[in-house]
Amino acid sequence: MTRRGIATALVAVLAAAGCGSEPEPEPVVRPAWSEVTLPMPAGAAGRFLPRAAAACDGKWYIVGATAGADGATQPAAWVSTDTQTWTSLTIHADSYYGKQNVIYTAGCCEGRLAAVGGKVGGAHGNPRVSTWYQQPDGSLTEVKARFELYGGPVAINVSRMAAGPKGWMIAGNRYSGAAVWTSADSAKFEILEDAPELSSDDRGETWAADVVVTPDGWLVAGGFIAAGRTDRDPMAWRSADGVTWHRTTAPSEAEYDEFQRAAVSGDGTAYAVGLRGLKFGAWRLEGDQWQARARFGASSGAGVLSVSGLAATGEQLVASVSDGARYALWLSPDGGASWRTVEAPAPMPAGASQAVSVFAADGRLLLLADDGQAGKIWRSETPLAD
Repeated sequence: MTRRGIATALVAVLAAAGCGSEPEPEPVVRPAWSEVTLPMPAGAAGRFLPRAAAACDGKWYIVGATAGADGATQPAAWVSTDTQTWTSLTIHADSYYGKQNVIYTAGCCEGRLAAVGGKVGGAHGNPRVSTWYQQPDGSLTEVKARFELYGGPVAINVSRMAAGPKGWMIAGNRYSGAAVWTSADSAKFEILEDAPELSSDDRGETWAADVVVTPDGWLVAGGFIAAGRTDRDPMAWRSADGVTWHRTTAPSEAEYDEFQRAAVSGDGTAYAVGLRGLKFGAWRLEGDQWQARARFGASSGAGVLSVSGLAATGEQLVASVSDGARYALWLSPDGGASWRTVEAPAPMPAGASQAVSVFAADGRLLLLADDGQAGKIWRSETPLAD
């Protein structure tokens, strides 16, 4: 871990370790969950590792991997037209690490899927990242790329992918701060780093956590540590072309705050959820200014708070979050102004080998969960509550 990463983790741990009185939550929302069965890909065995979902043009996709009894992984993806019956996609992996990829984020546009995966390896134990594009026959093919495009001596991480009319974008971080990778067709990505406004400068350090498509282009969400300070503040960046960026600001507070996930509702409103002191917090973008909405949840003292997923459907927001001990689901019926707990269909422990995410589109919500023993998918109709 880099010195910046260590400092960030320490700040987050100190923030999460606090305690305080909690208001009584609103009544629990109990969706009508139904479990989805995924077919095991040809030649694979073991358990599923579902990590992310995407949808476009009447098709839904789930991406992740399968893991054998020995822990060996191989990339996997599935497609459905109704979120009930799924078909495994053929995977064409080229590189040594690509054949072991766990695909963890994806974007879909004009009926074509692209994705990002990684596998820890090499002398320094860093993730070896691959991107994937979809062939006309529906199969996913690993993109050949030079190592330094995603890795190398100035690499920090490769985070989330989004897709829209202007192509595909990946958000991540280099030693120079927030960075993005862009592609018009998902078959070849180019990196934009050291970009004015997006990257770190003498005002402070930038950090990108997520990227979403907006009606007028792209929005990258993350955080900013001002020069001379140690706590992070929320920050996001907007761009019409993926090249020129300008900052959108949120109220600065004397505690550790940051955007960790973003989503855009059907009317084009952008929302973000992340850490806000000792709790989770929500924000809504109005013009170029983020308005703080309600806080929710709290630390159990077991570990660092984190947001693993955010889905927007109308004014409803559904967030999957972790307090370090377990994952939980929360629903806001009013664009982040209030929050209610959501009953999950099964226990969702949190840890290094566990993962939970949510995705919504076309009146349906998918919940992807991996408890370290088995990966499962559930679906529900939206809205989840009146």
